[in-house]
Amino acid sequence: MLEVTAVTKLYGRATGVRDVSFGVAPGEIVGLLGPNGAGKTTIMRVVTGFLTATAGTVKVAGFDVVDQPLQARRHLGYLPEQPPVYPDMTVASYLDFVAQVREVPARERRARIGSAIEQLDLSSVSGRLIGNLSKGYRQRVGLAQALVHDPPLLVLDEPSSSLDPGQTVEMRNIVRRLGETRAVLLSSHILAEVERICARVVILKQGRVVAADRMDRLTRLLAVGTKLRIQVRGKRRDVDSVLAKVPKLESWELEDAGEDVVVGHLHPSSGADIRETLFFRLAEAGYPLLEVRPEVPGLESVFMELTGGAMPAHKPGKSASRSGVEVRGR
Repeated sequence: MLEVTAVTKLYGRATGVRDVSFGVAPGEIVGLLGPNGAGKTTIMRVVTGFLTATAGTVKVAGFDVVDQPLQARRHLGYLPEQPPVYPDMTVASYLDFVAQVREVPARERRARIGSAIEQLDLSSVSGRLIGNLSKGYRQRVGLAQALVHDPPLLVLDEPSSSLDPGQTVEMRNIVRRLGETRAVLLSSHILAEVERICARVVILKQGRVVAADRMDRLTRLLAVGTKLRIQVRGKRRDVDSVLAKVPKLESWELEDAGEDVVVGHLHPSSGADIRETLFFRLAEAGYPLLEVRPEVPGLESVFMELTGGAMPAHKPGKSASRSGVEVRGR
């Protein structure tokens, strides 16, 4: 439904984005992520036709946004970060105005407006002035205007921006429901939101794509040689002495979790599986291993790692202890 191919956008000598490619299929929600200045806004503006790419192509439902802009825009609904609403219009009159601008046929207009109002649960406020609505309802009206012409592609820029926690959950559920039948490109700084509703993510760094894959695959790839969480019966200093003798264990953190129970977070060498060795070394020393499981990274860890914002790993040979937590390495 959306095809972005080798898009580059230059601002004079400065690069907005370079050689960016990805797609969004019907029934799929894709998250567009990146730190400030990574190029997210540029991509959103190029996709929606507000900016022209220096090189590359963007197609919506097969229509080129530069060569066939009217056809492309008929298949696209856009919610910018600041909803384009008119505070002195009622919800219903505003949506009727948008439907006319979008050239929705007169015979279909009432049904389309009614459908948008129903999907966004706006029936109770349809006769009220937009300026008198809460931020959450104004955001819903903004999304309704993106839906009123029934486009197969939605481009949503920070749809939960400035919403309170309850409104954020409601908006998340709405977007998830809309994504069941439409292609959705979603930009958000709320990583937990993206992790909950997006099947795939595209991560930008300095104008380039550094990752574009399914959430589960990204976390699995980053989990090669990932941390292990262990729970051991024994004293922290004794468990520490055993871990110091486990091959391919680069660093670890230990903390007390109760009387004679220690929880550890272990960093093996990349690709190393130390679980069997760990079990036997601890058992031989008389310290039962109560639990061992991988700590699969979440989206925040993936994002920080790929954009260079992650905290550096603890260096071998360093040791620090504070608040009952000990960090060790060789």
